[in-house]
Amino acid sequence: MHQFGVLTRRQLLEGGLTPAQLRTRLGREWRLVLRGVVLLSNGVPSEQQRLMAALVFAGPRSWLAGSSAAAVHGIAGLPVSSPIQVLVPAPLRSRAHGWVLVRNTTLLDEPIYRRGPLRLSCPARAAVDAAAAAPSDEQARAVLVAAAQSRKARLSDLAHWTLVRGQAGSRRLHEGLAVAASGAWSVPEADLLRLLSSSTVLPAVWANPEVRASSGRRLTTPDVWIDDVALAVMVHSRQWHADGLAWESTVEQDTDLQTARVVVVGVTPHSIRSRPRWVRERVETAYLEARATGVRADVVATPRDPWLGVRPVTRRSS
Repeated sequence: MHQFGVLTRRQLLEGGLTPAQLRTRLGREWRLVLRGVVLLSNGVPSEQQRLMAALVFAGPRSWLAGSSAAAVHGIAGLPVSSPIQVLVPAPLRSRAHGWVLVRNTTLLDEPIYRRGPLRLSCPARAAVDAAAAAPSDEQARAVLVAAAQSRKARLSDLAHWTLVRGQAGSRRLHEGLAVAASGAWSVPEADLLRLLSSSTVLPAVWANPEVRASSGRRLTTPDVWIDDVALAVMVHSRQWHADGLAWESTVEQDTDLQTARVVVVGVTPHSIRSRPRWVRERVETAYLEARATGVRADVVATPRDPWLGVRPVTRRSS
């Protein structure tokens, strides 16, 4: 059985090993990683082996859940951390042991995904449960935004699992859904959208539209877009990129917009939080100056619908 070299005592005994042989091998060649769960080596278990051990410990009707499942799905860059979250159907009992937390649930109407021998929650439920248990509201929002932005989960599915959870963590989940539904791809972008939407000067702003040059070449996706003057607002932050090189690449890619004569305004998350009025006035000034020239970059922008996950008919201001 392919279980990353993780089996129960029962499996080993049913496979023909005697109790004496098992005792001899434990501590020499193998190690006990959880109660009744054996790793067929004496080294440190890998991430996959820890996840498998959690499922083996919880039983054949169990599946990975919450942040553990979200990590396997690759949502929000979440790591596999302790305790590993596992669900079992009620009336099986909840329990905790070592680095595993097993909870029972009556919410069983979900497709169980498989990654080899691993069983796990669907991406939407994993993201919602991970957000509900996140250490802060900001981290909860970030998980839901990342799930929607990466297309790991549809907004409608995130909304479904938020509703079926009932009141548990509902405030932060509904706030996170609102951010994801705005089309923002990060919490700072959502803050910027709210800020610019409060302006009495600016027209409606778009979040993360697809922008193409007149040749049809796709340009860098702007964080916020004002279409009638082809103005892009870019949020530059190291925090929301995996490493410094990714951040530098994002900043440098703004030049393709500038080469296409798009007006580009750069802001930082710190400025959005600490000087919101200054940020809004800066964008308003850039917009008014661009409108006064009467010249618009020859680009075509297409707004995204975050609920549908598809792009509607292309619009372009004259």
